[in-house]
Amino acid sequence: MTRSLLIPAALLLALPAFAQSTAIDVNGDGQYSFPEVQAAAPEVSEDDFAALDINGDGLLDAAEIAAGEAAGILPR
Repeated sequence: MTRSLLIPAALLLALPAFAQSTAIDVNGDGQYSFPEVQAAAPEVSEDDFAALDINGDGLLDAAEIAAGEAAGILPR
């Protein structure tokens, strides 16, 4: 019985982070494109985005997003 109570609590703790990322990740692919970032944070320039896009694939993956958030370039 205790085990079943821990799972919902863990899910509740994860919800705010998930909900926030879906505000930017419109298509739900787990990555941010420049148009998605621009819609949520118009102050992020193409140069900022390119600097975060370390692998140059035109998308920000989880590690690149985390780096952008830590640097204060992307909203949390």
